[in-house]
Parts: sequence; C-alpha cells; structure tokens
Amino acid sequence: MSSQRINEVVNFLNLEADMLDQGEFDNWLTLWHPDGRYIVPIDPHTDDFENTLNFAFDDDAMRCRRVQRLYSGESISTTPRARTIRMLARHRILVDTPSRLEVRCAQSLWEYRKGKSQHYVADLHYRLLPQATGFLIESKVVRMLNSDGYLSSIGYIL
Repeated sequence: MSSQRINEVVNFLNLEADMLDQGEFDNWLTLWHPDGRYIVPIDPHTDDFENTLNFAFDDDAMRCRRVQRLYSGESISTTPRARTIRMLARHRILVDTPSRLEVRCAQSLWEYRKGKSQHYVADLHYRLLPQATGFLIESKVVRMLNSDGYLSSIGYIL
C-alpha cells in the first residue's frame, strides 16, 4: 500500500468530517453511493445490522430525510443546531482492491449546544468505492465507545 493511497483516503475522510462540522449536508450527500448505508448500531459489537436495533440504518432516502430535518429546524433535537468539531486519527486500510477499500479509524467528536458540551468517541469503519476523481462511501459504521442509551438527544450526523 502506497503512502499516496493512504493520503487520498485520509483527505477524503477529513473532507467528510469537515462537511459535517460545517453543516454542508447537501454536499455530504454527494459523497455517498446511492446504495450506501450509514449505520450507528446500539450494540458496538454486532455486524448483523439488518437484524438488530440501530440508532441509524440509513439508505439513500433516509439520509436525504435526515439532512432535510437538519436544515428545516423543525425537529427539537436539531434546534438550535449543535456546533461540532471532530478529529479523525489512527487510519488503517484493511482492504485495498481496485473495486473497494475498507478503512477503520478513530473519531473524537465534541459537541456544543445550548451552553453545554459533550464528547463522543467512536470507531469508524468505511467501505469506499474508488472513482476516477476520488471515492464514494458504500458504508459508514459508527461504533460508539459508550452507546448504551447515550445518544438519545443527538440531532446531527455522527
């Protein structure tokens, strides 16, 4: 694996993180493959997302609805919109083929909303589809370090 490849992957994942922190949700949607899944499991040890309860198990339509809610301000959990800063680290390419990459990294996310700050830590697992001009996200799994009932009030995308 070349250092250029890991740099391309890290730059792409940092772009996604920055879009989320800056509230560029429509642009964030363009990073996804239409069949992609955004998954936040309740049980951080499961791989059977279709048969277990998840905080999020979003296909394209659900990602679009989630973004609509974030822009609309109609949901109590999104008003006022939280300010977030996320840092990604410990990037590791697990699979690197011409048709797919699997990447795992750590995320440390700070949220500030209504005068309070929260800190969330997660392992992220991505499946990326290489394109001529970068990547598309086929799946993003956010495994929270302490997910047991902790996420009930989050009004943004992890």
